Amino acid sequence: MQTLVICIDRDNDLGEKAKMGTPIVGREANVQAAVALGIADPEDSDTNTIFGGIRILDELRAKGVDAEIVSFAGDKNVGVISDQKIAEQLELYLQMNEVQRAVFVSDGAEDETLVPIVQSRMKIDSVKRIVVMQSENLESTYYILKHAFSDPKISQTFFVPIGLAFLIYAIFLLARYPEGAVVGILAAVGLYMLYRGFGLDDIVALEKERLWDAFLEQRMVFISYTAALLTSLVATVYGAMEVWKLYSAEGVWYHGTLTLISVFINVSVWWYAAALLLADMGKIFDLRMEGRPIYRSVSLSLFVIATGLLFWGASTYILAVASISDGVLSDPSLALQYFVYSIAIAILIALAGIKYSLSNQTPESEKRVKGRRNKKSA
Repeated sequence: MQTLVICIDRDNDLGEKAKMGTPIVGREANVQAAVALGIADPEDSDTNTIFGGIRILDELRAKGVDAEIVSFAGDKNVGVISDQKIAEQLELYLQMNEVQRAVFVSDGAEDETLVPIVQSRMKIDSVKRIVVMQSENLESTYYILKHAFSDPKISQTFFVPIGLAFLIYAIFLLARYPEGAVVGILAAVGLYMLYRGFGLDDIVALEKERLWDAFLEQRMVFISYTAALLTSLVATVYGAMEVWKLYSAEGVWYHGTLTLISVFINVSVWWYAAALLLADMGKIFDLRMEGRPIYRSVSLSLFVIATGLLFWGASTYILAVASISDGVLSDPSLALQYFVYSIAIAILIALAGIKYSLSNQTPESEKRVKGRRNKKSA
């Protein structure tokens, strides 16, 4: 075919509201999908996107262009997950159909973030945004606020910090310690802002979906990831308890913030390393069962051990200098030697991981080149 009209529903309203599976191919199928979505939610702008795509399809066919329309939907977790689903559907469609160029149809800037994904796979001749004309009543402030807060993406950003603040304040009131409420609220809201600001919500949603898929497919990575998560929880609680003991006995001003951080790292670093190794072991097991290369996962495990050695050696030396360590490592000169040894061993382990990865990467690349040559010859 010459031209493909692509309609994008990034947040999967077609699936969530109209219960329609995607991709939806063909004019009649898209008309039915748009009508179903319009009945399910008359205010959804994706309905107009599909009708706009149908109009463009009719115009192209009237000019004698060999054209077709297809609608792709992502996921309600807008971001990495939804974009990956749309990319997978697009690749599957292109494997079955030869397309020279495309017309990209969307209802706004959010859906248009997928333009580079489509453009990396085919030529885009035009990007058409369908804008719905509204009456004055619908453009009122009340309507805008009502629909903004009904959007999960906006409501989560706005209401979650306020809800956290009220909840933490109530907990501190029950504990009869209202003075600590301000510190708790600021810490919780600050962590939430960092969580959203660094885009960790997309990563967490993606990992949650992968973990659920692993559970349904009965893969070892589900058990290993669960064990890693529990081990990380134990590490955090154990480290926090040790820091609290020191803080409650003497106070942060006596020891200093760096010393308290070093205590947390020193007692929990190997717990965190064990959690990462557990997660990686499950991945290695599944890759072995599938007959896929494991050199990257093995190298990652070696780097985890090397990083753990560095953090342990540095925190051990800091605690020895601060006269907090007990036993043999309380001597600063001996702790410094351990720190130097940990750096040397960590470098050796990292080099071993790099060498192992490179030695296995070359045969793998050669296999890919041979596979491509065989396909071309066939």
